[in-house]
Amino acid sequence: SFPVFFVILSIGFGIGTGATALIANALGSSDKKMARLYAIQSVTFTIILSMVLMVVGLLTAPFLFRILGASDTYLSISLSYINVILYGIMFFTLTYVLNSILTAQGDTKSFRNVLIIGFFLNLILDPWFIYGGYGLPAMGLAGVALATILIQLFSTLFMGMRVIRSQLIYRDCWNMLYPRRLIFWDIAKQGFPASLNTMSIALGIFIITWFLSKYGQPAVAAYGIATRVDQISLLPIMGLTTDTLTLVGQNNGAALYHRCREVYRKALLYGILITTVSMLIVFFFPHSIMIIFTDDIAVVDIGAFYLRISAFIYWAYIILFVAVAALQGLKRPFFAIWIGLYRQIIAPAIVFYVLFNQLGMGVVGIWWGIFLVVWSAAIFTLFYVRVTMNTVFLNYDAVSIEKPIEKRDGWRTKTVPYSR
Repeated sequence: SFPVFFVILSIGFGIGTGATALIANALGSSDKKMARLYAIQSVTFTIILSMVLMVVGLLTAPFLFRILGASDTYLSISLSYINVILYGIMFFTLTYVLNSILTAQGDTKSFRNVLIIGFFLNLILDPWFIYGGYGLPAMGLAGVALATILIQLFSTLFMGMRVIRSQLIYRDCWNMLYPRRLIFWDIAKQGFPASLNTMSIALGIFIITWFLSKYGQPAVAAYGIATRVDQISLLPIMGLTTDTLTLVGQNNGAALYHRCREVYRKALLYGILITTVSMLIVFFFPHSIMIIFTDDIAVVDIGAFYLRISAFIYWAYIILFVAVAALQGLKRPFFAIWIGLYRQIIAPAIVFYVLFNQLGMGVVGIWWGIFLVVWSAAIFTLFYVRVTMNTVFLNYDAVSIEKPIEKRDGWRTKTVPYSR
């Protein structure tokens, strides 16, 4: 279910990313009316898109699961989970978009709080719905999906209340919910590249799983567990990308381009420092980490070998995530599509084929193929961002301009230096 589920998350993440970039730029340029319009229209856009995605998902899930090897009872169990998720897809996407509205204003704590609460609700609802009791029948895997949907519903309501309190959306502006074609286009233009980039990760997992399936379930299971370990290790980077997108967007809207550079560089530095700790832990204790999730020795050995290689890819992920976020903050989102296609689809298909089939490296070839693909993408991205920023900010470097800056005590003119 994970690739299908990941597509759902990518839609919400992409729209949210696009909304954050647009709202942050509008707020940076002191255009609160436009920021409010983007915020409200992003909610409308999300609701419409979620309904379309639900229908498409329900129709295509059986076909996708069969490609991944599910059949008979296995297929029925998988569908019992994903169908419930698809019916509640709107709550996933709305939570992301409502969070993006708050993030653009600098509020990242609300989403943190809702995730913490959701974690504890999962501890209660998951076993209750799976095994039943206290008046509920045992629902098995479908119970996990139902618990997830209920928690997402709570998240949507909680985040909605926080957005209303932020006053960017208020109770008397619901007439602005009516779809506006040009605003929809702006949101789609900013959001869909991020969605496609994230969605390409699911396709990349699909490709890797297809190659690994030739070595049986232990290899697939090891990769599934190890990638969850990678995700946990890289969680701080998700926070840095959110910061980068918001701060670059606000400063870009305010034409404070030297600060856009500063945000980008510091985010890279902090990311490298933070992930070095998790990189060392993963490299030196991979078997201990794998044993937490499984006692299958074959799975543990395969996964531990992968983690030792993966640990040295963490810095490359930092470069990719922070750089893409900075470009999105500059309202240049399309690079995310091309680097996503290269990193997740084109390069893996070629590199894995050569290492796996032509050179006969087997599973080890896939692990080293991931290393080569990610680092090559990261190095190219570093050069691309540098050239892009030099080009975008060229007319503003080494000069001073008169720019109106809004302060608490009113408007005043400030001379803003721009320098490399």
